[in-house]
Amino acid sequence: MKKRLISSVVIVALMSSILGACGGKESANSGSAGKAGSKSTNASQEYDPNSHLEFTWLNILHTPSPPTNTIKSKIEEYTNTKITFNWVPDASKEERITTALASGELADIVTLTMMTNSTVRSSLKSGLFWDVGPYLDDYPNLKNIKPEVREAASIEGVLYGVPFQKNLARGGLILRKDWLDNLGLEVPTTLDELYEIARAFTEDDPDGNGKHDTIGFADRSELRYSSFKTLSSYFGTPNGWKVDEDGKFTPEFDTPEYLETLKYSRKLYENGYLAQDFAVTAKKDQQQQIAQGKAGIYTGMVDIGSLRNLAEGLQSELELVPVNKISNGDGVYRIWSEGSGVGGLLAFPKSEVKTEAHLKRLLQFVDNLIDEEVYMLMTGGIEGVHYEFDENGAYKVIDSELWQADAQPFSSSRPSEVTYTLKDANPEKQLANELIRENDQFAVFDPTVPLDSATANEQGTELEKLITDATFKFIMGQGDEEDFKKAVETWKKSGGSKIISEYEEAYQKTKK
Repeated sequence: MKKRLISSVVIVALMSSILGACGGKESANSGSAGKAGSKSTNASQEYDPNSHLEFTWLNILHTPSPPTNTIKSKIEEYTNTKITFNWVPDASKEERITTALASGELADIVTLTMMTNSTVRSSLKSGLFWDVGPYLDDYPNLKNIKPEVREAASIEGVLYGVPFQKNLARGGLILRKDWLDNLGLEVPTTLDELYEIARAFTEDDPDGNGKHDTIGFADRSELRYSSFKTLSSYFGTPNGWKVDEDGKFTPEFDTPEYLETLKYSRKLYENGYLAQDFAVTAKKDQQQQIAQGKAGIYTGMVDIGSLRNLAEGLQSELELVPVNKISNGDGVYRIWSEGSGVGGLLAFPKSEVKTEAHLKRLLQFVDNLIDEEVYMLMTGGIEGVHYEFDENGAYKVIDSELWQADAQPFSSSRPSEVTYTLKDANPEKQLANELIRENDQFAVFDPTVPLDSATANEQGTELEKLITDATFKFIMGQGDEEDFKKAVETWKKSGGSKIISEYEEAYQKTKK
């Protein structure tokens, strides 16, 4: 791949800054959510896009371990930077990020993916971060961010960071195709067919070992990325909120479709077709349920490559098939959209980025990350070492273990997943990619994404826990329909009704 030449380095003034809460310098791959390392202050008000830049990045880690320095050093070379990563494990991101925001222990770049979190939204609206909207069109890659993506990523018209550009909807299922074949079953197209497969995967010895040691659904302890949110889409539940023709808002959990999803999930759980420990299971453990041959249904087509990599040496017979079209029986397909194509923000706190020149240089770095060379580094690693292109031009990882250690942790940090399209040599992954793009045709959007509610900003996350707890209890048989409806009423009385009114008011303003 053709590598561009980097312009001559201009030496800038450096200021050593102790960023750790205890005053110690942290390593480049620290897992701390606090400040760390030394960074460039960019004291000069003049912006030089080619100047050397040292900075810290508070980032989310979606893999068991931080990456080695192999790819990091290549990115630094290309972008003329020195990066100190402060990695926050995905499983603890809510606690760690909200604590960092509350304490002010931040970095030059902060990855914010929890855009509905009340602490995150309040921090954004408080003026803690730069408004980058006026600057994006000055950069060759950032200027291509679509207006609708910018709008979806904004709060009341203000863009507090560079949007992570994602596919509109990545939801769907992954099934053990070899288990389907063993049992003579077809890929499901309806919820009834899916339920029968979950039963068969649990009761009919799909792996043929003569033991009762498999289940249908692997699952984990959250509603948004567990089976529940995807199943609720199949039932026709609105994505977050329903808006009628008069502009009246109804939360998704106060709809008949949500209740139907509850009953369906409870039936799966009661019969043992859904992982019994889902309420305390992290994503990595959910993936291991598939990799180790304990479960046959996984939620999230985007993870199909990771599942296969994890299964290497454990499940040589494993075959996977992605599925994106399942209806409630009416033949209509629906899948919830994750932030209307926005996966979060790369935000720049004013406490760390004190000058416009510093901001512009950081934006130049983010723009460089979207260049094809860096995109491939963060996606596949180094050509000829981690991946190659076959005779058909398809992308293929050639050393899975090395790729997982060096490159995979960077993939979730790519500012854009839609700028380039790779043909994957793995037919399972290629099909999943095609189905994710096909999801655009029937993606269901959350109407509150571009709206704002002061009460939701202040109380939304705590109120959401009321519904999450009630949902889990219903599924696990620890509460009935009446108990769930009481939880909804408690939500309304505790501030939910005010959130509804504020969203309705904000919505009406967009219609004027």
